[in-house]
Amino acid sequence: MLYLIPTPLAPDAAASSVVPIIAELVKNTPYFFVEELRTARRFISSLKTGVVIDELVFWELNKDSDPQKVLKQIKFLKTNGHSAIVLSEAGCPGIADPGAVAVKFAHQVGLPVNALPGPNSMVLTLMGSGFNGQAFTFNGYLPVGNPGRVAKLKELEKELYRTNTTQLFMETPYRNMQLFESMMQALAPETLVCVGANLTAPDQILITKPVKEWKKDLPKLHKIPAIFAIGLFN
Repeated sequence: MLYLIPTPLAPDAAASSVVPIIAELVKNTPYFFVEELRTARRFISSLKTGVVIDELVFWELNKDSDPQKVLKQIKFLKTNGHSAIVLSEAGCPGIADPGAVAVKFAHQVGLPVNALPGPNSMVLTLMGSGFNGQAFTFNGYLPVGNPGRVAKLKELEKELYRTNTTQLFMETPYRNMQLFESMMQALAPETLVCVGANLTAPDQILITKPVKEWKKDLPKLHKIPAIFAIGLFN
């Protein structure tokens, strides 16, 4: 089995966001695909299962990983009857995340896949936005830098008003403010923007208001994990 296990979105949030079965799976599964080794070891340690971390096998799976190496690892699991766990850096594996590569190969070789419930910043932002949750698009990362980013934002805004399809997107945390400033430049004053940042943490931001109101009080989002959404109140 290939288990897809969501990891906490904020530090010290495991107790409130990790379902109990995950600790049991981590305790009994020796193989891990991980986006970042240090984060994975910290997460496993936080579960306090008693497992000896140095006895686990970690395979790094990130944007630079060789797909053929990942395929070889998946085939090893299938041939030898082993299970493995896929851990994202934060949130759900496979969603704006390189874990999808392992999942693709698991399906191709017939290794069963099991996606476990847990925190997902895109879903939490959509839930808290007040926007249309029946028709929405997660656009992932937008183009870096203008004018491409502004043009894409205008395109998403046009699609929003044409179809009432909520538009969600994200950016690398250290570029959050550049993206937000582009939003303030590109979007109409009445367009509603939801910011979901540092979700599940005590100081989380989950606020929806029009562009003209955001301009009066820009949020402090530098190096904070965030999801952005534009939508309509129905």
